[in-house]
Amino acid sequence: MRALVKTHPGPGLELIDIPEPVCGPGQVKLRVLRAGLCGTDLHLESWDDWAASTVKAPLTIGHEFYGEVVEIGADVTGVSIGDRASGEGHIVCGNCRNCRAGRRHICINTVGLGVNTNGAFADYVVIPATNLWRQPDFIDPELGAIFDPLGNATHTALQWPVVGEDVLVTGAGPIGVMAAAIVRHAGAKHVVVSDLSDYRLGLAKGAGADLCVNVGTTRIADAQRDLGMREGFDIGLEMSGAPSAVTEMLANLNHGAKVAMLGLPKDPYPIDWGRVITHMITIKGIYGREMFETWYLMSSMLASSTAFADAIRSVITHRFAAEEWTQAFATARSGECGKVILDWS
Repeated sequence: MRALVKTHPGPGLELIDIPEPVCGPGQVKLRVLRAGLCGTDLHLESWDDWAASTVKAPLTIGHEFYGEVVEIGADVTGVSIGDRASGEGHIVCGNCRNCRAGRRHICINTVGLGVNTNGAFADYVVIPATNLWRQPDFIDPELGAIFDPLGNATHTALQWPVVGEDVLVTGAGPIGVMAAAIVRHAGAKHVVVSDLSDYRLGLAKGAGADLCVNVGTTRIADAQRDLGMREGFDIGLEMSGAPSAVTEMLANLNHGAKVAMLGLPKDPYPIDWGRVITHMITIKGIYGREMFETWYLMSSMLASSTAFADAIRSVITHRFAAEEWTQAFATARSGECGKVILDWS
């Protein structure tokens, strides 16, 4: 089968022919139809310090996908050949304290699909049956392929009640744009998105943001005045990993505001803890998706509103055949895009 593989330590990937993965007990094998390109994949291709310390080559990368079940391992129930599905990319142990308490998203032994074990940039992928998320017919392959990042956005955006609240989203990458669509759908009063890219701010505006702020030229405080806000934002969703974005967010929050932080910084950075304490701001780190409450939430939102589904689909801006992976990676790295999809069908 075709697979996009990190064949050896160092920069680069290779699209090569390798044996199909074997489906064992408790597992399912899927024919991959579409796969989403993630920032993690860019790190793996460039082989930065994080990739070098995390990945053991050879490895098939990729963790965002949609496919068709073609084989079912022993002891698997509730799955049929031909089912269309997405997959949870975090494989958990089931035995640690958090797993046994039902908090599988914070398993201390999590294995990442396409990072710690062979992934989905291939014709076929094998995952635990417990990681399978069967999709209804109205979920098309492209939409199904971005359930992983949509889950990140959902987990972050719905961490706090947003009905009637003023929400600031810092970072207009695909997950930030989807988060803006989610809080708009969930009943936020004002939705403001900040970034340095006018292209991506345009995507956020199309997805439902009331106001988009290029922080290279405009301050968040100006956005507050433009919207007639007097007391600051009630909810902050930090999606950029940029220290300056966090500083700007904290400076524009209301007393008692709540912040969900998904964006991963490159390096440690200082935070104005005096403001956090005296303004009684709650900050919570977010990673991955709650298994599987987040999946239920995003499926329900997509089923309940065609407009919301269209807003999420609008984040997909570029599509490439699997053989065009170099162009796909270059496009994703340029920043002048939303979500990039690889077609493996």
